[in-house]
Amino acid sequence: MKQLYRQYEGIITHNDFDGIVSASLCSFSLHVEKVFFTGPSSIERSLVDITEADVVCDLPYPLECGLWFDHHEGNFQALQYRNIDPSFLPGRFDLKPSCARVVFDFFGQEVTFPPWYEETVREADIIDSFNYSSMEEWRRETPGRIIDKTLKISDPSLRERNAYMKNLVFQIRDHPLKEVARLPAVRKRLAGYEEKELRMTKIIQQSASFLPSDSEGKMVILDLTGYKRRPDIVKNLAFLIFPEALSVLEVHNLHDKGVKTNHLSFSLALSLNLNQRKHKKDFGEIMRSLNIGDGHKGAAGGTVYCTSKAEMLRKKDEIINKMFRLWEEQS
Repeated sequence: MKQLYRQYEGIITHNDFDGIVSASLCSFSLHVEKVFFTGPSSIERSLVDITEADVVCDLPYPLECGLWFDHHEGNFQALQYRNIDPSFLPGRFDLKPSCARVVFDFFGQEVTFPPWYEETVREADIIDSFNYSSMEEWRRETPGRIIDKTLKISDPSLRERNAYMKNLVFQIRDHPLKEVARLPAVRKRLAGYEEKELRMTKIIQQSASFLPSDSEGKMVILDLTGYKRRPDIVKNLAFLIFPEALSVLEVHNLHDKGVKTNHLSFSLALSLNLNQRKHKKDFGEIMRSLNIGDGHKGAAGGTVYCTSKAEMLRKKDEIINKMFRLWEEQS
């Protein structure tokens, strides 16, 4: 492994908790200090410059890279469509609860990780796959949940947000999560999140609805397309307002350099109460069957591109109804 240290110059990773932990593990293993954050759509649209000197984590496979780590079934299917066998790609793909687990298992064969890394990766497994047994468990303040909450609030600029996430990468690399969660910068952002949670609840109450065909109120629909700027909300708070609901679907417009576009983002989450029972629900499969995104059984996201407002409104209603129909068919 030592001969690889100078081969890689940068880490390009997903801008969420799993992506941050994955970057921490790669930084420790490969001695790489340069980190760049992005989302799946930027990779799919080739908006990020990536070379063989880069390590890519928790994102679709790009045109080229030095190492690639991922765990999303949809990204695996995309490779199959391109006639690419992931076993021949540098790095590793595996259907694990988190990309951090894939990275941990890969480098763990050659690198001696600090003893606290196992707990860090375990939290990434739970958070990224939304594997909670109850609302009480989800609300419990673990170090990982605290850090994840601080990623749910907006920043004055993308530069400030990236600086915060980059600092988290190195803090998580060098310290146990419980120490990182006590850092002043983390506590300050956590206080900001808690202040906003009440406002989030009001926005959810104002934006929530159910389809006419959903007579039992199984799927809460949070339509945020009426806002000029996407409100900062945690959609799972809807389960506190609608405790009998089994799922929540959020839809909002994408923004390009701060300007609202007609493109749509959809995200689905399964009720924590449903996780306590046997079921056949799989939100990742719903996104994949619609060919708009990917995810896990309990949480998934997708993107739909529209050329006009009229097309956006039509596709929004069309996709919402298709998602609910597919949800009903997964009986």
